[in-house]
Amino acid sequence: MDPNRIRKIVIVGGGTAGWMTAATLAKLLQRKVEIELVESEQIGTVGVGEATIPQIRLFNATLGLDEDEFVRRTQGTFKLGIEFVDWTRVGHAYHHAFGAVGGRDLGLVQFYQYWIKQQLNGGIDEIGAYTFNAIAARQNRFMRPAQIQNSPLSNIAYAFHFDAGLYARFLREFSERLGVVRSEGMVKQTLLNAESGFIEAIVLDDERRISGDLFIDCSGFRGLLIEQALHTGYEDWRHWLPCDRALAVPCESAGELMPYTRSTAREAGWQWRIPLQHRTGNGYVYCSEFISDDEAAAKLTSRLDGRPQAEPRPLRFVTGMRKRFWNRNCVAIGLSSGFMEPLESTSIHFIQSSISKLISLFPDRHFAQATIDEYNRQVQFEFERSRDFLILHYKATERRDSPFWERCAAMAIPDTLNEKIQLFRDSGRIYREHEELFTEASWLQVLLGQAVMPRAYHPMVDMLEQAELEQMLSGVRGVLERSAAAVPKHADFIAKFCRAAPLQAA
Repeated sequence: MDPNRIRKIVIVGGGTAGWMTAATLAKLLQRKVEIELVESEQIGTVGVGEATIPQIRLFNATLGLDEDEFVRRTQGTFKLGIEFVDWTRVGHAYHHAFGAVGGRDLGLVQFYQYWIKQQLNGGIDEIGAYTFNAIAARQNRFMRPAQIQNSPLSNIAYAFHFDAGLYARFLREFSERLGVVRSEGMVKQTLLNAESGFIEAIVLDDERRISGDLFIDCSGFRGLLIEQALHTGYEDWRHWLPCDRALAVPCESAGELMPYTRSTAREAGWQWRIPLQHRTGNGYVYCSEFISDDEAAAKLTSRLDGRPQAEPRPLRFVTGMRKRFWNRNCVAIGLSSGFMEPLESTSIHFIQSSISKLISLFPDRHFAQATIDEYNRQVQFEFERSRDFLILHYKATERRDSPFWERCAAMAIPDTLNEKIQLFRDSGRIYREHEELFTEASWLQVLLGQAVMPRAYHPMVDMLEQAELEQMLSGVRGVLERSAAAVPKHADFIAKFCRAAPLQAA
């Protein structure tokens, strides 16, 4: 074997980030590299990231996890998208649904361009009427893709809601079976090489010294290695994403089990609602400049669907990203790398994406700077383009009913986002640059949902006569509605395939 290969990886911090990282590396490295994870029971994890996007299915498949067992073990439910309530204006709602919009594209012209023409000619159907996941979500229906050729049921895109604490526990068991060593303790000191500045070891509170070649910082907002030891720096995005606090509280389940996340815009931020099998997760993400912590807590608890099961748990954060995600022999993954509020359920995806990029650019003990630079370039690109997508929700709003929303509507935005909005407004066109996380379908649904309406459509749409256009749109809508009606209720699907056992009292 190469004498310069990585022999030991040390992961600092558990939680979702730490155990996702440990599980993936253990699975792929097959005991050829020693992996040790250090965490402390005394330090809590954030654990509010209970909603995901479809890429999580690829992660679970990489580990070889049985989906039904995973859902049962995490008290999980299925997710077809996100409903945004009161974001454009009070009383308005739209779905950002996973998967395709409409029917087949005609030639090189995308389906939604035909919808735009119909709208400009006085059409009344929202784009969600031509999105299978949005139709099924509104009826609380769900199923996995079926082997039916040329049917919307053959390509259902979905993700999950789950209890992040249970997910971390599930992955810990998985990781330890593959040889990951867990050490209990708090990091007291980080030892750096006097010449290179690389991390040589960490020292725990009981004086144990843990050495390694590659260190992965999953210590959360504290950034014990990437920031406190290596002083990497942080880029603050609060001028674009002003929310800086959150309160999280579980409540008893109430009503029908929804297969989607709900995000409701509030006076100084927004509230999430995430349905699980054993409870509903809730939270209020807000800007402390416009509402006090006590008032936010009172607002949140008064707006729950069921009886609260705990006191609201506070969380403070600074939206932004680390100036370097990989510094010397340390890679930051999870909250230590940066934070964007969970408006589009990206928190767990960023963990997954960082792990994937690390594996793709896995180093030896030389730690080639070109490899490190490429990793940082890729992660920065994904952070910045995802940031733009979140800013769109705040900027494109008709709300002026509170100082918070007045500020959001008036704020300057990044040029990259402004160019995307203007291109769509002028021509109805959307282009996905390189490997942006969010697809054209995602941008389309949020732009239209936030009342950014194009002034024009693709000229080749006019190749279709008006009668043909109306017939095509009517046919697509009918197929989608009939297909959704054939799907079982979300609760019935879970009961049949993956109902979780009641949790034992702690």
